[in-house]
Amino acid sequence: MGLGAGSVILIVIFALLVFGPKKLPELGRAVGHTLREFKSATKGIMEDTEDEGKKKERNQ
Repeated sequence: MGLGAGSVILIVIFALLVFGPKKLPELGRAVGHTLREFKSATKGIMEDTEDEGKKKERNQ
């Protein structure tokens, strides 16, 4: 289920009304930073899980 163009425009207008145009770039950077951290953490977990699976295969 994705967001359509109309939904995105509505969200942006709402964000402008709530936070104002001066705060939006700061909020965007914060969201981007948080998403990068989350992606990095999940990648690390996936790599650890793969490593454990390979170790188990070698021990069998």
